[in-house]
Amino acid sequence: MLESGCKAVKEGVLEKRSDGLLQLWKKKRCILTEEGLLLIPPKQQQQPPSQQQQPPPPAEPAAKIKELHFSNMKTVDCVERKGKYVYFTVVMAEGKEIDFRCAQEQGWNAAITLQMVQYKNRQAILAVRSTRQKQQHLAQPHGPRLRAASNSA
Repeated sequence: MLESGCKAVKEGVLEKRSDGLLQLWKKKRCILTEEGLLLIPPKQQQQPPSQQQQPPPPAEPAAKIKELHFSNMKTVDCVERKGKYVYFTVVMAEGKEIDFRCAQEQGWNAAITLQMVQYKNRQAILAVRSTRQKQQHLAQPHGPRLRAASNSA
């Protein structure tokens, strides 16, 4: 998304519940844009001293970066506020649910919801404009041709 010129609206860390049997909370570096949410696995910042002389590992493959695009997102449900965390679920269009948590003061759930609503509104406006343009385009070519044909006859 960032490569396509979308600016970051919010950046930070979210915890995502894993899909595995234990459903552990894993920290993800997140970038919220006008198009969706990028989930990036945290980079290993600290290495043991024995590995510091070795060349750095290759960059993380793009496959590890997960993109939750607003076009595929259905809702953001706030599940509960418990202790210092707010727990929320992103429901995707195909029915998949992704659970997140963050500190209450970070307001990720509100920021994601706001950006998703703004995205859906922009898409609805574009769809209406496109429909109107098609209707005008269909109406215009036939009108002048009929008049021109009747004038020449």
